Amino acid sequence: MAQHCDSSQCKNFELASRKEWLLANGIGGYAMGTVSGANTRRYHGHLVAATKPPSVRTILLANMEAFVQAEGIPIGLSCNQYQGALHPEGFQYLESFDVGRTADWRFKVGGMELRKQLAIHPGNNASTLVYTNAGNRALALILRPLVAHKFYHDNFRVRDGYPERLDFPKNQTIVGHRGVTLFISHEGAQRVPAQGWYYRFEYQREMERGLDPRDDLYCPCELKYELLPGEQATVVASTENGHKPYMPEEPPAEKGVAGALREAAGKYFVKTDNRTSIMAGFPWFTDWGRDTMISIPGLCLHTGRLEEAKQIVRDYASQMRQGLIPNRFIDSGEESEYNTADATLWFVHAIYRILESAWDEEFARACSKPLEEVLFWHQHGTFFGIRVDPVDGLLSQGEPGVQLTWMDAKVGDWVVTPRHGKPVEVNGLWINALRAMEWIGSRLSADFETPCRVAAELAESHFEKKFWRDQVGHYLDTADPDDASLRPNQLIAMSLPFGPAKGEQANQAFAKISRELLTENGLRTLAPDEPAYRGRFHGPLPELDSAYHQGTVWPWLLGPYVSALVKLTGDRAEARRILKPCREWLVDYGLGGIAEVYDGDKPRYPGGCPWQAWNIAEILRAWVEDANGK
Repeated sequence: MAQHCDSSQCKNFELASRKEWLLANGIGGYAMGTVSGANTRRYHGHLVAATKPPSVRTILLANMEAFVQAEGIPIGLSCNQYQGALHPEGFQYLESFDVGRTADWRFKVGGMELRKQLAIHPGNNASTLVYTNAGNRALALILRPLVAHKFYHDNFRVRDGYPERLDFPKNQTIVGHRGVTLFISHEGAQRVPAQGWYYRFEYQREMERGLDPRDDLYCPCELKYELLPGEQATVVASTENGHKPYMPEEPPAEKGVAGALREAAGKYFVKTDNRTSIMAGFPWFTDWGRDTMISIPGLCLHTGRLEEAKQIVRDYASQMRQGLIPNRFIDSGEESEYNTADATLWFVHAIYRILESAWDEEFARACSKPLEEVLFWHQHGTFFGIRVDPVDGLLSQGEPGVQLTWMDAKVGDWVVTPRHGKPVEVNGLWINALRAMEWIGSRLSADFETPCRVAAELAESHFEKKFWRDQVGHYLDTADPDDASLRPNQLIAMSLPFGPAKGEQANQAFAKISRELLTENGLRTLAPDEPAYRGRFHGPLPELDSAYHQGTVWPWLLGPYVSALVKLTGDRAEARRILKPCREWLVDYGLGGIAEVYDGDKPRYPGGCPWQAWNIAEILRAWVEDANGK
């Protein structure tokens, strides 16, 4: 479903430079930028290649300078922000912008009309740019590629010896550095040898995050075209020679809330030689175990990707160590990270939801050994102090300096929300996992059915006593040691299929959460009257991280909230009312995505990652399953 910006939005630089677009290639690479054309993040680029798919990305074609000329001086249609200046200011001539399968700009200036289209090639590190003379008069088009060879988290500066390779065969310019080659194919262009550096590009979003906001970029050549009305200039940028131009048609738009969310879901899936997975978000996240498993029901089961869901589970199971799936695959190096107490429990939940949707005995048996490992290692103890307490059957976790739940912010050596002990949602997930494994075991007549039932009964018999407190009217956020801060984590223990939080106490806690944590964009992560509450998600990175789970609103939590609402009250109409505005969130920040977070206080500005997988996944899941949305 294409997102549209009209002329008034495009010509407003403040607005047009905050609205971002994204095209993903399905192997971890992408193209990303703003409606205005100015790069405002160090992550932006027309070709950001997955040079080691899916997690190692290299920015190669950062932008394309573009000028048009009929008579007189050339007029710039691109846009760059430098220290204290914009040049060119092409956004002033933008008539419209659309993004769906392609990014599409339409310019009008001095009697000339030009259309720029950008597409990224599925499964390949390649982008196609097409410039069309959409007017009635001939024009000259001048293009200047701005290139770099930089890891996407880094900055790029003028350096001696860059590039190591610069070749100019017919209709092509080749720029190589440190084993990565950028091929720029430009059939029909008059190439002018205009090599040189462009200095001190400034990225506004990085300034706001307190990070280094400046890059230098290299121009290997200038490309000139003479275009009659209707004629096109095509440029293909790629890491492999020989890619043909690619420009897909926009499919018919899906209708309704579910259609918009399903259309948004596709960009997060990746398939490489190593694994099938789900990217947690763009631009800076890779595939995280927790995010992937939470996202499977919504992104896979409600978009017709059941087989992909099974392959994702198999691939993560193949990397299991001591009963834990990876929390994060490392961008570079050999060892993945296993620092999570809940990702593996969401993994069990994902297996249950897959089998519940369509029983597959072969897949269930393939999952049996990993499930047995989960049970064994959690009962006997695994990494980071994750172990079942034999007295009450509940799961405890934690080591100094380590964050193991989804509230995982860390500033230097300071773990903002360590939540050591027995977190409420981790134990909701543990009981849910035991009952899910019992169900699977019963279908397979497996040996782990009875141990899971016995373990679940022990944990369930202690859950309310351990977590409920009459004096505060809600569940503890963690027990042993006790923390009664009002947070939304208890919703997970209410909303899961076998969640242990139920009955009158759950209703009482849910009502309090609705009064103090629910907002129009998601759930606050801490109640406003708590001493540690932070109502703004603004400022440099340490301030952002310290506010991340201290009141900041997270949209994905609407999934558990709505599921708990329907389980406890049966009010599907209220569920639809809460979720229906999500279509507006798809244009708040990242066009076609839902912002990672919003401010806890009004006005609630979007922030964090512009495209977050579990936001789309959980809202889609809840809309279809709980709100009966069409």
